[in-house]
Amino acid sequence: MSSDAEIRLYKMLAETGDAGAQNRLGLISQNGEGVPQDYAEAIKWYLKAAQQGYAPAQNNLGWMYQNGKGVAQEDAEAFKWYLKAAQQGSADAQNNLGWMYQNGKGVSQDDTEAFKWYLEAAEQGSADAQNNLGWMYQNGTGVPQDDALAIKWYLKAAELGSADAQNKLGWIYQRGKGVKQDDAEAIKWYLKAAEQRSAIAQYNLGLMYSRGLQDYAEAARWFLKAAEQGIADAQFNFGLILEEGRGVKQDSDSAAVWYGEAAEQGHAEAQLRLDKMKDK
Repeated sequence: MSSDAEIRLYKMLAETGDAGAQNRLGLISQNGEGVPQDYAEAIKWYLKAAQQGYAPAQNNLGWMYQNGKGVAQEDAEAFKWYLKAAQQGSADAQNNLGWMYQNGKGVSQDDTEAFKWYLEAAEQGSADAQNNLGWMYQNGTGVPQDDALAIKWYLKAAELGSADAQNKLGWIYQRGKGVKQDDAEAIKWYLKAAEQRSAIAQYNLGLMYSRGLQDYAEAARWFLKAAEQGIADAQFNFGLILEEGRGVKQDSDSAAVWYGEAAEQGHAEAQLRLDKMKDK
């Protein structure tokens, strides 16, 4: 939260043409820090700084165009600003540019070019880019498939705190893809991601505890966390645990509620269990 005095100082500096202060005012307006959130005001300040060649503002402006905040959504304009920032060495912009190439947004789809920009960002320590590189190596997208290199980049990202990379490492160790299968190592990485509220990691932990380790109380705990974040499979599995009373007190009524949540998302098995309960 920015204080009134800080905002006044930034405005004074911004009016003199200080690009860093202009970018900071953009962030303050975008995030509503001590002022009402105002995307149009954020755009105004980002543009002033970006036009001076200030890479962080160029990247922020790209994000606003990509997401249609304060301006009409326009991928080509987002790409333009990401490119300007990326060419100046902004790791965030390089990662964003990689994503645009990978998904064909604002530019022709090009996995080779996506890999190039992810690598630029990853080598600067961008955890998101390192995670994206890991995915490309794991799936052989834009590069030859290589489990060892996938693990290398996932590990770098995971050690920097990327919950997505931590979850992917858990999956790799659970299945023994490019490494020796190791449930303890899988749980370690799933847990790191789950503690960051990664819903898919919470669900994966629930599966490990319910199927392999058969600790249903622990499975229920993680299924519930994932279910509360809207993961349909977790809602179904938590309902199943409640209906069968495994590791928790048997509760058909609560099971029906969770089956209903999953069924509303199109989960066929949940709908089937719900229909069977109604027929009893």
